[in-house]
Amino acid sequence: MIANSKNFVIRQASLNDMDFILELAEQEGWNPGLHDAASFFTADPHGFFIGELEGKKIGSISAVAYDEYFGFLGLYIVLPEYRGQGFGMQLWKRALAYLGERTVGLDGVVAQQENYKRSHFVLAYKNSRYQAPIHSFSTSSTLVDLTDVPFHILVEYDEAIFGFSRVAFLKSWISAPRAFCFAKIENEKLLGYGIIRPCVQGYKIGPLFADSPAIAEELYQTLSSKVSDGPLFLDVPEINTSAIHLVTKYAMKKVFETARMYRKLPPQQLLEKVYGVTTFELG
Repeated sequence: MIANSKNFVIRQASLNDMDFILELAEQEGWNPGLHDAASFFTADPHGFFIGELEGKKIGSISAVAYDEYFGFLGLYIVLPEYRGQGFGMQLWKRALAYLGERTVGLDGVVAQQENYKRSHFVLAYKNSRYQAPIHSFSTSSTLVDLTDVPFHILVEYDEAIFGFSRVAFLKSWISAPRAFCFAKIENEKLLGYGIIRPCVQGYKIGPLFADSPAIAEELYQTLSSKVSDGPLFLDVPEINTSAIHLVTKYAMKKVFETARMYRKLPPQQLLEKVYGVTTFELG
């Protein structure tokens, strides 16, 4: 039974709405970054939706369209007291309608995975969030600040691994307040990069992309060296055994799990180079 459905309105979110959306994520224990709002919105200013009941914001969903072929769902949340009344399903349908015939990905929490299967999403692999205290590491002298790397080189490297171009998002992500970002360059070739940012609790590293386990570890250590209080979080695709070896080596504890699921064929991505997922919200 849908309560007061005629008074339920779904509208495109504005940048000013992003604080509400991320507050919902915080209440769910998803630990968003303190400065994620602008970067998320930049990824697709038309791809965020707010559900309002009689003028009150009660839910959200994001449907970021990276190009005409691929989109990613996230931030699908309804306030607890309004769940089970059909409002979430209306948000879900609006987001899927926005993405149209694209391949669509999401990171589904355990409680919702069966529901996603009913919407023709298929499990591709699992992602896991790992947590550790801050370790005392030194900054590597062979890494450079990512902002010193020509931006087009970063875009090309990121697209090869992620599978789709995300120029506007990357430009905002690497310049976010209190974020540190480093890169591995040899013979003018980018071999890996990583970013660490402050979150509601501690810090998250993401993305952490690297051509080899050694480069990933060097980036991990240097990023960790830039913060003095923790904890530290790294979201890892379990399909990458080298990434699992990294979190095991540093005794990181698994605290959260999602299922990476896709509607239609999964995109071409270099998962063997993904040691840290950018965000569960945007892929």
